[in-house]
Amino acid sequence: MTMRYPFSPIAKRGPLKWPDNKKVALILTLNLETWDMVKDTDRPYYAGGPPILPDVLPGNVADFPNFTWREYGQRVGIWRLFDVFDRAKVPASCTINAKTALIRQDIARAPAERGWEVLAHNYEQGELLSDFAKNPAKEREIVESTLKVYKEFYGKPAKGWLSSSLRGTPNTPGILKQHGLIFYCDIMNDDQPYLLQTDHGPIVSTPYTNEINDFTILTRRNHTTDEFRDILIEELRQLYLEAETTGSGRMMNVGLHPHVSGRAFRVRALCEFLDFAKTLPGVWFAKREEIATWYLDNHKGHIPDQEK
Repeated sequence: MTMRYPFSPIAKRGPLKWPDNKKVALILTLNLETWDMVKDTDRPYYAGGPPILPDVLPGNVADFPNFTWREYGQRVGIWRLFDVFDRAKVPASCTINAKTALIRQDIARAPAERGWEVLAHNYEQGELLSDFAKNPAKEREIVESTLKVYKEFYGKPAKGWLSSSLRGTPNTPGILKQHGLIFYCDIMNDDQPYLLQTDHGPIVSTPYTNEINDFTILTRRNHTTDEFRDILIEELRQLYLEAETTGSGRMMNVGLHPHVSGRAFRVRALCEFLDFAKTLPGVWFAKREEIATWYLDNHKGHIPDQEK
């Protein structure tokens, strides 16, 4: 069971016409993630994901600095970000671990109460599907357990998926397609949606990003708050120009983590970026499900050979 897609230079495609002739589909992704404090392993494990402190501890030893750094996002940062989006009257597209829905229910309910989109995002953030690349039965078990919690919590099945740390496998899209999902976010190679073919039919790639991402920009590359804002604005400005020039729409995803961009001294960057985006009449504050549904109905003529 593998995915496949054609190599397709963007300059060689047919035009992509968004609804209402919009120019850029802008997706602002809030990641609502939960990590185990410890794991039953002697292998290195960063409780809370990639570390703010570099000392590597085994999984069976509690790593309080890294765990509680991340937990700040749940206790404080996410509520600050919810306020930002509420004031801007702009929707977010939220990814959620099943464990967040099980043990952080106030956070899990918040996007649904606002009518925002919620994507399935693995069972627990520290468990990577790529660890089971040679064990497809175990990967399927994790996916199915995640989707079960999602459906029970939200009262409807998930339509899209982002893997923890983007560590899916070639089997992942096919498993998702079998369970009725219509879009997948792990493949980060484009500024437009396209079809991923699986043994069970097509699923829409709606790319996430590790470039236009607060963790990369602010934590790994140490840009300032002003630089973060300017990077977001420059990305959107260029994509908008390309869409106007070519007559073919673009997508822009902004990856946000509550413990990073939800800090008090950083949140201004997001506020000012949203103010800028709202001045552009061709920006579509889109849900991925809207993009995927539209693309399934309107992809003919966009990318040659993508249905093979």
